[in-house]
Amino acid sequence: MKKNKYTIAVVQLNLNDTPENNLKKCMEWVREAAKKGAEVISLPELYSSHYFCQSEDTDNFALAEPLYSTSFKAFSALAKELGVVIIVPFFEKRMAGVYHNSAYIIDADGSEAGLYRKMHIPDDPHYYEKFYFTPGDLGFKTITTQKGNIGTLICWDQWYPEAARLTALQGAEVLFYPTAIGWHPKEKEEFGANQQGAWMNVMKGHAVANGVYVAAANRIGLEKYLPNTDGIQFWGASFICGPQGEILAQASQDKEEILMAEVDLELQENVRQNWPFLRDRRIDMYGGITKRAID
Repeated sequence: MKKNKYTIAVVQLNLNDTPENNLKKCMEWVREAAKKGAEVISLPELYSSHYFCQSEDTDNFALAEPLYSTSFKAFSALAKELGVVIIVPFFEKRMAGVYHNSAYIIDADGSEAGLYRKMHIPDDPHYYEKFYFTPGDLGFKTITTQKGNIGTLICWDQWYPEAARLTALQGAEVLFYPTAIGWHPKEKEEFGANQQGAWMNVMKGHAVANGVYVAAANRIGLEKYLPNTDGIQFWGASFICGPQGEILAQASQDKEEILMAEVDLELQENVRQNWPFLRDRRIDMYGGITKRAID
């Protein structure tokens, strides 16, 4: 029988290192989260390397890996050993010239519960992701695991209510957002507070509008590997909130941390019964949402 409660965790880390070191580091942090009682554990976006999208450089494609290779093998074995679900965001090489920003959802027995490919791909200064990533083609999905029904979206997806809604409508109890977001150092003083606030507010809004838990796992640290640039200062602030947008766990801006919270399905149902937003949707009137603009 499915449990009414389970414990989720997000791991906030500095990943400004080599793939070998990041793999070892992330496995150690997943072990620690499981030791603390976490049953579903998410790593930050593109866990295995520094955030290479600060430049457009074909040499960075060497960081990608085929499906079911290094990352899958390591975390599949770890998930089976620990009996936990692990969300592993990675740089996927699908074929020559086709790459994705992806995430494995590895079940507690080590099997693949699901695969998600990032759907919304940004192109901003020092976030040149369109150079590297083909938009996802697997759609928005809720994945059934041995611990619970979870949805995984990735970073830029977090700004889109459509992505959250379509995932929640398939039964997701939690929306996980593996993330790599930060400040351009020169902008931080003027815009930083509003940027970080908007980031949190939009995801808290997804939680409220859909009656789901939301968990965001971000990086920390200044990643400055390009000459003559200021790099990106990843702002951390990972968090978990409940179905009314209430903050259940909040990380610092600059420390490596594990955040944990309990998913309570009875509470979720109670919230949805009292705030029946899904019931009152006017699905007969939403045809325009599929248009680029309503001119």
